[in-house]
Amino acid sequence: MNKTVTSIYLAQQVRELDRITIEEKGIPGIQLMRIAAQACVDVLLGHASAPGKVSVLCGSGNNAGDGFIIAGLLANRGIEVTVGLVGKVPSAETDAGKAYGYCREAGVEILTAELSLQDSAFVVDALLGTGLMGPVRPEYQQVISAVNLHDCKVLAVDLPSGLCADTGNILGACIKADMTVTFIGRKLGLLTNDGPEVVGELNFADLSVPASVFDSIEPSVRMLSYEDRIRKLPLRNRNAHKMNHGHVLVVGGDQGMAGAVAMAAEAALYSGAGLVSVATHPTSVNSLVARRPEVMAQSVTTPDELKALINRATVVVVGPGLGNESLGNESLGNESLVNESLGNESFGHKSPDGARAWGSELLDIVLESELPMIIDADGLNRLSRLSPEYTRRDNWILTPHPGEARSLLGKNVQVDRLASVKQLQQKYGGVCLLKGAGTLIAGHHEVWLCPYGNPGMSVAGMGDVLSGIIGGLVAQGLDTNDAACLGAIVHSLAADNITARQGERGLLATQLLPEIRKLLNGMPG
Repeated sequence: MNKTVTSIYLAQQVRELDRITIEEKGIPGIQLMRIAAQACVDVLLGHASAPGKVSVLCGSGNNAGDGFIIAGLLANRGIEVTVGLVGKVPSAETDAGKAYGYCREAGVEILTAELSLQDSAFVVDALLGTGLMGPVRPEYQQVISAVNLHDCKVLAVDLPSGLCADTGNILGACIKADMTVTFIGRKLGLLTNDGPEVVGELNFADLSVPASVFDSIEPSVRMLSYEDRIRKLPLRNRNAHKMNHGHVLVVGGDQGMAGAVAMAAEAALYSGAGLVSVATHPTSVNSLVARRPEVMAQSVTTPDELKALINRATVVVVGPGLGNESLGNESLGNESLVNESLGNESFGHKSPDGARAWGSELLDIVLESELPMIIDADGLNRLSRLSPEYTRRDNWILTPHPGEARSLLGKNVQVDRLASVKQLQQKYGGVCLLKGAGTLIAGHHEVWLCPYGNPGMSVAGMGDVLSGIIGGLVAQGLDTNDAACLGAIVHSLAADNITARQGERGLLATQLLPEIRKLLNGMPG
């Protein structure tokens, strides 16, 4: 594995790294506390060299030990600082107790949290650490609420109090920090779900832990980077022609939904696919041709018409605008996918109103193909209703948002996004990309996190563009894992580049297309 790849851990793994450092490498815990505290002071003073009065809020765990030393270091610099203690004074023989003694020797006044907060311009949150599993207790909730209402800057020690280090869920109440300094290993909860909302600027301090310590713990997730992944895209030969760069077939665009399939098709073109065809509803063809003549749009009304297009393709993107008719709880099985011979009969013949069965029958035909495919949107909703024996394969990429993932797994995936994306991959095979803050991608052996993206992307059409990008990358020769990872990167980074210029509000999915082209040509800025 590339040593430059950033590793992400669960809380128990970081505690084990801490234990190995102390017990097997012989580095005292109080020494690690001092290094951690100094890292926090450096970040705090980097933001405000004259921070005014600082309130350090301490609970009763090791995070409190970091907080006590932070208070002492600030006092020794002549900065006005108080400690707001929630809970008991730690035992003198513990590392936290030793840190408390240092704090008292520095002349820091120990107060209640309420008194400590008065007139404070800066708050250091050292209340709760990675051990928090259940809801925040009432006495801590009260202090957290007071901090969030206080007009001050907040630095969180290791993670904002009240945030689950593993899932990124807020456990009843959570400090909303302006900056967080996390130690030894980056915790997954800081980077996904609610984490990015409350962490603020994330800083990392490895506490000078020996590199050999990390050899014994395999990280739970690895962080993607544009610089590493763009190298996966092959260079083009000087004598290349369009057939060298693959043929993407996009299937979708039911009545009134031509826009979805148009965005997916254009994204595949802007990503570098040599040819892009669209199999769509007869009512969608004219608008597609008028919008983008480079797309080969063809109406499909019979199975044979769709099969002919599939036979010419390298990869299929299915789902954008496919239509999501109400299927009830019926489990569709062998008779729907394999044994039924439709011949060249028109799609929709089984449905009383005709039109609403169109998308389902297209997906049935696509699933008979052995081509690699990307399934998104309405295709995922349909997939969730199929019999299990027809819903697992190695050469597809599923790209659900949390709502679609809930249909696929039958549960709320946001409770534990890492466990959920792994379950999706185990159930359906291939590569599963779970969208959201801190997008997670589960392949056959690893899980990756995309650190890019912003709330401006919460608009219609973003998923269609993503599926088209990934389809274009598969067409150009990337395997499904690499295509999903690079696709997620350029999709999110394109949005970040645009919002840096214009802000998040009002971002349009189609604005990403020229930026995607630049990123895939090695131009990140």
